[in-house]
Amino acid sequence: LRGEPGRAKGKSGRERGGQGERVRERRERMNALCGNMSNLSMRCASTERRKINTNATRLVKSNAPTAVTQGGRQRTTSRGRRTPLHIVAARVAGVEIPNAKNVEVSLTYIYGIGPTMAKKIMTNCGVENKRTKDLSEDELTKLRKEVEDGDYLIEGDLRRFTAMNIKRLIEIQCYRGKRHQMSLPVRGQKTKTNARTRKGKKKTVAGKKK
Repeated sequence: LRGEPGRAKGKSGRERGGQGERVRERRERMNALCGNMSNLSMRCASTERRKINTNATRLVKSNAPTAVTQGGRQRTTSRGRRTPLHIVAARVAGVEIPNAKNVEVSLTYIYGIGPTMAKKIMTNCGVENKRTKDLSEDELTKLRKEVEDGDYLIEGDLRRFTAMNIKRLIEIQCYRGKRHQMSLPVRGQKTKTNARTRKGKKKTVAGKKK
């Protein structure tokens, strides 16, 4: 059937005009809203700037000494001056021995010197058993001379001597040498349990039956 000759196929002009007005109104509202939002953001930014300016502290370069807290005590330091050096340990036979302990105990920090040998060294050099930091320069020199020039097998020499002995045992392939080679205890200890120091960390073996 043909349509009526006077009626248009699409929407009428009145309907189209009404829709266009609605779209225009919507756009105007959106533009007004965007304008309000931009004004608000500008205001917020200006207030923030004002706050930062008022709260900013002035940094003034000064040469006056400043107090530094260290371990609950205050010590004054100036910018251009270094703090005095604080000796923490004395060096004997290339090893730094602790400063706050008695000399007898401090000497045991050297590889190859135990409590008995430390007493013997102190008797030989005639130094009193006091804290290392209280030793005078002469006493420290005496102690160094006794340890380094005395007939004591310590530090590198002792390590080398032990390594050479183990190497000799491995070369002649004796029982002890083989145990050293396999990283197992040498002196007849059991190895079913324990012996972790020599054997190292446990290694899981896949499919092992109990």
